[in-house]
Amino acid sequence: MTTTNSKIQLQDSVKDYLTVLVGILSINFALKGLLAPNHFFDGGVTGLSLLLHEKYHWNIAYVIFALNLPLIAVGYKLVGKTFFVKTTLAVLVLGMCLLWLPVPVVTHDKLIISAFGGFFIGLGVGLGMRGGCALDGIEVLAVYTGRKIGFTMSEIILGLNIIIFSIAAIFFGLETAFYSMLTYFVASRTIAYVVDGIQEFTGVTIISSKSEEIKAYLVLQMEKGITIYKGERGFMKDSFEVSADCDIIFTVVTRLEVRRLKAIVHEIDPKAFMFSSSIKETAGGILKRKNEH
Repeated sequence: MTTTNSKIQLQDSVKDYLTVLVGILSINFALKGLLAPNHFFDGGVTGLSLLLHEKYHWNIAYVIFALNLPLIAVGYKLVGKTFFVKTTLAVLVLGMCLLWLPVPVVTHDKLIISAFGGFFIGLGVGLGMRGGCALDGIEVLAVYTGRKIGFTMSEIILGLNIIIFSIAAIFFGLETAFYSMLTYFVASRTIAYVVDGIQEFTGVTIISSKSEEIKAYLVLQMEKGITIYKGERGFMKDSFEVSADCDIIFTVVTRLEVRRLKAIVHEIDPKAFMFSSSIKETAGGILKRKNEH
């Protein structure tokens, strides 16, 4: 058992480091092939590094490493030793790639630079997060600052990026700042897809008097796992004392299946009550059956 566990851990570690390496190469391509040569910026630590590189002509490899170094140290306290080691190695390798791995300038088209620069930055940061490290330390900074001043992580990240884009607008013009905002938007959406998955899961809760038919459809037709909570329905304003036992159905579907499920539930019981919520990560259970041949 110990040998098997060690083998699995080794496989997971190799997979993580390969994932991070692909992320590093993606960021290197975005910075050297698209953003830096065309004086474009991004949000976060990467965006601040590009600003300093453009304003003072400092080597971007050194700037990225210098800005991330204190955040890596903070990450050691907030996240742990494994995160610290992975992130330190990842930022070092990113710096070496920026120094010595040549990348040709791809294009000077501003829209292409914004869209694909953001895509490859987001892909790289997202793969880094999947591999267990931070190639852009802004989230570490946001967590640390949030504990000190009480703002949420999203509010802190938004505030820092507003400062970065405002500086870009002052020194390099509104047009550059607007394109840089587009770059950041594409990057943030790409990170969300990479980290959460394209088939992001949605948890759906259904309360209906025809729960048996709905359960049968979910299990037999859609081949979904379900969880049943015992509850009561009723308690209307005009008949508060009237209630009935009911099965509250919970299931997990992909976001592509949500519309289909809502249509079927409405067909079975037009009065059914449904609500859904996004699920960031799932493990175990029956999410999607594969046909056996």
